[in-house]
Amino acid sequence: MAPIALSDTRDAIPKAPIKDQVTVSSVNISYDDEVETALAAAQARYEERNPNSKIQHELAVKSLPGGNTRTLLHTSPFPLSMKCGKGPYVYDEDDHKMLDFVGELTAGIYGHNHPVLRETIISTFDNVGMTLGSTIVQEQKHAALMCERFGLERVRFTNSGTEANLHALNGARQFTGERKVVVFTGAYHGAVLSFGDGKVASNNVDHDDWVIAKYNDIKSAQDTIEGTPNLAAVLVEGMQGAGGCIPATKEFMQAVQESARKVGAVFILDEVMTSRVAPGGLQSQLGLQPDITSFGKYLGGGFAFGAFGGRADIMSVYDPRGARSLAHSGTFNNNTMAMYTGYAGFSKIYTPEVNVAFNKQGDDLREKLSSVCKGTKCSFTGRGAILAVHFSKSGLENIRSVDDVQELWDLKDLFWFEMMEEGFWITRRGSIALILGTSQEELDRFVVCVQRFLERHKNIMRAEL
Repeated sequence: MAPIALSDTRDAIPKAPIKDQVTVSSVNISYDDEVETALAAAQARYEERNPNSKIQHELAVKSLPGGNTRTLLHTSPFPLSMKCGKGPYVYDEDDHKMLDFVGELTAGIYGHNHPVLRETIISTFDNVGMTLGSTIVQEQKHAALMCERFGLERVRFTNSGTEANLHALNGARQFTGERKVVVFTGAYHGAVLSFGDGKVASNNVDHDDWVIAKYNDIKSAQDTIEGTPNLAAVLVEGMQGAGGCIPATKEFMQAVQESARKVGAVFILDEVMTSRVAPGGLQSQLGLQPDITSFGKYLGGGFAFGAFGGRADIMSVYDPRGARSLAHSGTFNNNTMAMYTGYAGFSKIYTPEVNVAFNKQGDDLREKLSSVCKGTKCSFTGRGAILAVHFSKSGLENIRSVDDVQELWDLKDLFWFEMMEEGFWITRRGSIALILGTSQEELDRFVVCVQRFLERHKNIMRAEL
């Protein structure tokens, strides 16, 4: 896939090497002291380089609890505030240019001002309008395209992946007449559906209805699914996104599907993040046929979007013509901007051919990163153009669940600070979602910067075997 033409990227490269790094000579310095010193120096440079973001944060806390309205974006000593984005780059309030590896957690696949989306937005605004308070033709077109790509019989739209999963679960409960749901350690299915530490998060809905099994553990999945009475659904990710981009094995996912079918539970596959990793979603690579699939992120073309769909008989519980139908409201479910722009992106930009080439680019990047990380505490996981960095004592390469890796968060923080200095914007938790149009030159530069980082801190990065 030929990348979209970019402007000269040389100004994205730091003008001077990272300074004030710890070097170890004859002085005997402990691992903890070296980590603490390196991290303190990196944070000090961060504060020095970003005075405008600090000012913005101080203003924000006067009207927003904690200074933001999205918990993930909170970082200490203060979050970086972005001014604008162009193509695959973002620019912060202190005018640093960085390659956007956050990619809006997979929603920003098209970059920040793709010409096709720009034209669609303007055309929709001028010729259609923003909200019409009715069904629209474009809603049917977007639905039909999603059904074709992902093998769905019926689909409905929502405003987010969180909503999509909530409605999928409600539909499963209505269809089966049961309440219980099996989920997995490390799972994240939305703002009120989180099981990161193997427990039900305090802000979750339906606290008493969850049963948690071990991710990538076939026996645990089978025993839990087949041994839970009153089971309505099994909800699972084919790759845990917020859990650290940990892919499930094909065997595990097929075992989950088989057990769900065996007991009559609705098998719900959360593809909010992973539907972009293959033309037919991750399910097409794993040989799955979920009863219901949830979607979100990029399928709105940059606007708020979610969807859930699958078997017609299950989805019929939302058919308002039925006597026992569930209500499914949402002022912006079929808003014109998401319907037109989402369709344009999915039909004109992210075609199946582009999808395959783009995700191969991601697989190649992860392979190169894994090569330079050998023998260190650093490792990368993921699938396609979605990946995450991990830091563990042994530098685990085959991570099967969140229980496998005890993250060394100080090292991850150090990585985050120093990659920003190198011109890369990633999430503090270490996830990366590539954007279409990112040049191979920039991806190769990232590999070099990671290698330099590991060499610069070789005393604290060496794996403990």
